[in-house]
Amino acid sequence: MRTKPSQKQIGQRIRDLRKRKGLSQEDLAKRIGMSRPSLAQIELGNRSLDILESYDLSYILGFSLDNFVSSQFNENESLLREPAIIEDEPQLRISVPEQKTDKLQNVFLYLLEQCAGKPNVSEPVLNNLLYFCDFNYYELYEEHLTGSRYKKLPFGPVPQKLDRVLDKMIDSGQIVRIKTEYHGFPQIRFLPLKQANLTQLTAAEKSVIDSVVHQMSDWNAQKINEYSHQDKPWRSTEPGDFISYNLVFYRRPPFSVRNYPEDEKDY
Repeated sequence: MRTKPSQKQIGQRIRDLRKRKGLSQEDLAKRIGMSRPSLAQIELGNRSLDILESYDLSYILGFSLDNFVSSQFNENESLLREPAIIEDEPQLRISVPEQKTDKLQNVFLYLLEQCAGKPNVSEPVLNNLLYFCDFNYYELYEEHLTGSRYKKLPFGPVPQKLDRVLDKMIDSGQIVRIKTEYHGFPQIRFLPLKQANLTQLTAAEKSVIDSVVHQMSDWNAQKINEYSHQDKPWRSTEPGDFISYNLVFYRRPPFSVRNYPEDEKDY
């Protein structure tokens, strides 16, 4: 009878292969978009791997998944392939997004225009709207919209480097940041001072943004946070880690925005 390796054995194998490749935990964690503490927990056998993390690790560490999960695991056989890690590797891994600043600015301005006058659209709501625009677009077209990377933080998915982009937009007179109240609670809102350049948004991009606005722009911060916390990419990510775009292909209704043939669904 074929037996599966335990979680502790899996962690030991990853640690051994990582060391054979001459990588530190920090090096490997960065390459797979994971925090070092999360990788450490995997190697200790205290945290399991999801399927996407397994594929990332097999690519970087150069092992066969079939051999890796076998009870007859052969470390030397796993290392027959040449190391996949080279200095320019990130550009070869299409699942790793690269932020498009001009596109992000236009999407943000367009969101503000569509939500103009809605007192519920605070900074946390905008973060979630951006998240669903980006991840819904990726699920539909397997391409990045703004290319922003999102971290799983306590109050929802947060696009990295957004503060820097917004500060530049404020300095250039595109938006203004205001402090106000909503139902007695303080909030930060943004108001547009100029219109988005719609020539920089394709019909497909605009359609995805419009759909997100139509569905969620009337929700308050609590409701949209609760909704995003049920989305598969969020649920499958460790706190503080970057959320993998590829997890959208494991979504189920009502989150999935793509119609999959029965034989293409991931179970």
